[in-house]
Amino acid sequence: LNGCALFAPEPGIGRPVEWSDLTGWEQDRHSEAWPALLNGCEKLPSRDSSWREICAAAAAVATPDDQQVRLFFEQWFVPHDVFGGGVDHVGLITGYYEPRLHGSLEPDQRFRFPLYQRPGDLLTIDLHTLYPELKGKRVRGRLLGKRVVPYYERGQIDGDRSLLAGQELLWVDDPFALFFLHIQGSGQVELPDGEVLAVGYADQNGHPYRSIGAELVRMEALDREQVNMFTIKRWLQDHPQQAEALVNRNASYVFFTLKEDSRQAAVGSLNVPLTAERSIAVDREIIPLGVPVWLDTELPDDGAGSRYRRLVMAQDTGGAINGPVRADLFWGRGERAERMAGLMKQP
Repeated sequence: LNGCALFAPEPGIGRPVEWSDLTGWEQDRHSEAWPALLNGCEKLPSRDSSWREICAAAAAVATPDDQQVRLFFEQWFVPHDVFGGGVDHVGLITGYYEPRLHGSLEPDQRFRFPLYQRPGDLLTIDLHTLYPELKGKRVRGRLLGKRVVPYYERGQIDGDRSLLAGQELLWVDDPFALFFLHIQGSGQVELPDGEVLAVGYADQNGHPYRSIGAELVRMEALDREQVNMFTIKRWLQDHPQQAEALVNRNASYVFFTLKEDSRQAAVGSLNVPLTAERSIAVDREIIPLGVPVWLDTELPDDGAGSRYRRLVMAQDTGGAINGPVRADLFWGRGERAERMAGLMKQP
């Protein structure tokens, strides 16, 4: 068996394959992915000239029905295998969504937990300006005298409100819901009068993401098979004395911006609106942003364990999304989106 491992392909993008090798390709409702492609075409041609002809051809498609869209992708793209680590190359597909929180534009006894906008003292340094071989690499920090030091961690920000005083966008009533909003990256906040505001990702403090689900497994508080968004929330609510220390182990902290239109969809790292069940977050070091991906997985038990195969577009990234066969599927808004995203942890 060890000898067989020598013949396993390296992790990453592998050889070209035939469209017929994509199980379920003919059965997908390809037209549902068309809006995601067109959204990508708003940005991609200016980032990469190879997209200009593709997007011009897409704009000329008069009737983007399932057959036309399938033929379009078959004409303009070539499918390649993507391999994960290990002999079996099985990856992990998770999900995310836009949660709705309850909040206020002013703090009071109920609404005590702030969402912050991007702080003015947060520095972003593109390393490739000094070292071309580090193209795409950047660090975040703040000035301390004449030195650049790491930006404040989660525990420092939440533990000392004076550090970001004046940078509050609004306040919410549930610290755990706020923590998960940081993980999702965007969402909605319903005000006491019923008005709904949309908040989106503005920046991050530069510290790496650390999964508290994995921490709970290490603590033997939850079994690995039990871990999902709902079991983690329940544990935090049931253990308030330990909850703060646990969430602070994830030093990563997200800053937000208010959107002009609460109906506007979440925007991913490609800076285009995400399409529910047709946009994914990927590791951009392996899969370039914008490209189509054939997703072959299954729904969690809530979906009767059914196969889930579809054409999606790589339009976002995430702190926990690392490796070749690793993706986060955007589910959109609402109760179903919350449930499926919260349970999604599929091979």
